[in-house]
Amino acid sequence: MPSPTRRSTRDWVIDALCFVIGYGFCLLVTYDLHSTEFTFVPEWSSTPRWLAWLDFAVGTIIGIGLWWRRGRLLIPLAVLGAVTSVFTVAAGPASMIVLFSVAVHRRFTVLAVFAATTLATSAVFPLVRPEADKNYFETAGWGAAAIVIICLWGMVIRSRRHLVMSLRDRAERAESEQQLRVAQARSVERTRIAREMHDVLAHRISLLSLHAGALEIKPHATPDEVTKAAAVIRASAHQALQDLREVIGVLRADRSDDGPEPPQPTLCALPALADESRSAGVKVKLDVRIEPATVPDGTGRAAYRIVQEGLTNARKHAPGTAVRVDVAGAAGAGLIIDIRNPWPVGGSAGAIPGTGTGLVGLTERALLAGGRLSHGRTPQNEFVLTAWLPWPQEARPAERAVAAA
Repeated sequence: MPSPTRRSTRDWVIDALCFVIGYGFCLLVTYDLHSTEFTFVPEWSSTPRWLAWLDFAVGTIIGIGLWWRRGRLLIPLAVLGAVTSVFTVAAGPASMIVLFSVAVHRRFTVLAVFAATTLATSAVFPLVRPEADKNYFETAGWGAAAIVIICLWGMVIRSRRHLVMSLRDRAERAESEQQLRVAQARSVERTRIAREMHDVLAHRISLLSLHAGALEIKPHATPDEVTKAAAVIRASAHQALQDLREVIGVLRADRSDDGPEPPQPTLCALPALADESRSAGVKVKLDVRIEPATVPDGTGRAAYRIVQEGLTNARKHAPGTAVRVDVAGAAGAGLIIDIRNPWPVGGSAGAIPGTGTGLVGLTERALLAGGRLSHGRTPQNEFVLTAWLPWPQEARPAERAVAAA
């Protein structure tokens, strides 16, 4: 476990406490060893002066080294403490603190080596410095018990820290993944709105092109016809600009803090869509054999866009032909949309640029909605666009209420 580069307030308090305990005990034992009235362990009063001073030197090195036990000095201090446990008394608490730090900050294999070494040297200690009122096994047993308890305590703290770090990393990862999912959802939604630009604007602009072409090929049109065509062109241009402004605004700004977006058109808006195409001179026969309010909103929006694109394609590639739109289906069986018009005779003179991508977008929209879409020329010389969209069996309570009303 890497040591922190800077100590926190908690680290400073703990290090100061460890230093006071470790080096304070060293000074107390050294004072007792050199005093005339030895009170700590009377049997050690006959300790040679050189051994007492050596004990003090070892205790001083390990006690002062406790300030740097969180860094690279931990292993050298642990080696010194394990080896000198054969004879040292003054460095005992400081050596135990170092062993505890090894248990907290190093892996188990390193701890096992130092624990075994300390157990071995502590087993020799009663022979070097025996106590008269205790036998060998009692002294060695208490020392071994203290070493095992310290090692287990350090391992518990290490495991707890690893658990806390793991939980913190998991929480941060979950938060990052959540933010990523939110960003992806926004990106997908903006991409979806950008793809709808073709569906919305192509419908409006095709009306502009159709009426402008009508005025171009009818230079002797009556003032009333010119006025009506100009009104349709103005309304379509105004609506196209409004749709474009909404789409660009959504793509440019983050709408997470904005109000809710206006509701998208569903199957209930199909009659208005057909009337708009009829005002542009397209012969539209709309046959809706279902109750639009009972269709789920998502399916209704997708169906509306499919019909809108179908009418737009008919105006682009087969102007002047009659378009038949059939919408049928049932809950559980799915929603079927059938749009067909006669195949145009000859080429279209004023083809509108940008064609060829609408059907691709509709196919992708249908697939994303869980349905399918097909289109092509039939043996009856008709262009047919057919789509199937899922319609769940169970309607939502709000939808059942609308249907009942």
